[in-house]
Amino acid sequence: MAGRAIMSRTNDLIRLYRILDRLEALSGGKRFLAQLAPSRTWPRRGVYFFFEPGETRKGSGHGERLVRVGTHALGAGARSTLHQRLRQHAGRSSGLGGNHRGSIFRLLVGEALIARGDCPECRSWGVKGDIGKAAEILMTQRIELAAAEAPIEAAVSEYIGRLPFLCLPVDDEPGPDSLRGYIERNAIALTSCLHEPMIDPPSRSWLGLCSGRDKVRRSGLWNQRHVEENYEPRFLDMLETAIERSIDS
Repeated sequence: MAGRAIMSRTNDLIRLYRILDRLEALSGGKRFLAQLAPSRTWPRRGVYFFFEPGETRKGSGHGERLVRVGTHALGAGARSTLHQRLRQHAGRSSGLGGNHRGSIFRLLVGEALIARGDCPECRSWGVKGDIGKAAEILMTQRIELAAAEAPIEAAVSEYIGRLPFLCLPVDDEPGPDSLRGYIERNAIALTSCLHEPMIDPPSRSWLGLCSGRDKVRRSGLWNQRHVEENYEPRFLDMLETAIERSIDS
């Protein structure tokens, strides 16, 4: 019984990557945050899939494995666009700065870079959702915190900027029944390594293994939500259909 379940999940992972290969072919290839195009060239809403050089699949075939899946504007009435969310992850359009308080992706990568010793210790990293409030709590000046965080923000931008990603346009309305949210949580659940045995485990040098977040280390993803959930195989049919519709529209 367990063997059949493992085989089924392996086959679903293989199918997921084949579907994403189709998306890559139809959309003209992977993109990079370091070369984020102007907003007018992007769909209003969508789902994004990040890969990582050096992180190769082991049990589901060949090629780079997924390391983060995400979307945006899931709450009813939310108005953020896909480009705005990607810009939050990328950092500033000029230079290598950024705001990790506006991007959990940046926050997680920065924590791991500090833990691995690639960046200096920073007592304000991840404190509060606003740098001004962080300065109040830590009883220091905002300008001092910004200066201490700057080299880490730059390192995060450089790291994330090298990760290739794919985007799937899905222009549905925000809300609990969003197709974008459905695809996101099921893709995360399927690729998470929290389900034994691990089919596509991270490499020993993957930065995420230095994270202080248990779910990041054990899932092999720069995600924390949905990593412990079970996936619904039918989401692959819906993903495939969404890709074909995005090309026809």
